[in-house]
Amino acid sequence: MAHNPLMLEYMAVPPVTRAYTTACLITTVLVQVEFVTPLQLYFNPYLTFRELQLWRLVTNFLFFGQLGFHFLFNLIFVYRYSRMLEEGSFRGRTADFVYMFTLGGVAMLFCGFWFKILFLGQAFTIMMVYVWGQRNRYVRMNFLFITFRAPQLPWVLLGFSFLLGSLFWVDVLGIAVGHVYYFLADVFPKMEGGCDVVSAPRFMKILFDRDSSGGSGGDDGDAYRPPAEEQPGGYDWGAVLRPADLDRHNVAGDAGLGAGRLDGAFRRRNPANDNDDIAAAAAAA
Repeated sequence: MAHNPLMLEYMAVPPVTRAYTTACLITTVLVQVEFVTPLQLYFNPYLTFRELQLWRLVTNFLFFGQLGFHFLFNLIFVYRYSRMLEEGSFRGRTADFVYMFTLGGVAMLFCGFWFKILFLGQAFTIMMVYVWGQRNRYVRMNFLFITFRAPQLPWVLLGFSFLLGSLFWVDVLGIAVGHVYYFLADVFPKMEGGCDVVSAPRFMKILFDRDSSGGSGGDDGDAYRPPAEEQPGGYDWGAVLRPADLDRHNVAGDAGLGAGRLDGAFRRRNPANDNDDIAAAAAAA
């Protein structure tokens, strides 16, 4: 079995994405064979806290309906965008990815309590799509012969749900929670007086990131950092880039510049070298 191509491909999926998509698939199959019923899965505050059916806090995120188009559509989106997030902006930061799941889930449960939403899996999917779209602003996409950029994808899906007569306000909930997380994670820390308020607690980093970056818990030295033009606020044309930054994003290779030319270019751009250049010019004169 170790050499089974399907098993190898399955094990190549990042762990959080693999666990979540597998749980969604198993839950749907169990409902399909009538081992459990949706009545045992949906979010009911009374049954959850009074009858201590605590599994409902999780199972309402795992069921997308009976096997069919709606289920396959949601499962594909869960797999695709969860995997791209985990392998992209959360690479090397599994604890932060799990913490995003936790914060998003808690926020949606709170809203589900007030708005009587029984299943929150679709909203959870839209949250991941929203965060991915905001972190990949310049990616062009096509959906139903419509061309648009990645940040507009959640709104396209919202319109699609509206046209199909689905509960589109569940998508609105996912967009709202995704926007709050994106603002707290990517925008607020860069504002004056801002700070990172959605970083995973230390115990989660010890638990989930012990194999990341060659250390245990919290060392994100090798974690993914998006290029400057993909960060909130656009490209900072006044920033002084370091050679290490260019090497990380393969800018040197893309520009076709040799190491010597880059080194000289950075020496010319570095204000700390201006005095040396002036002194050299005076000696030559």
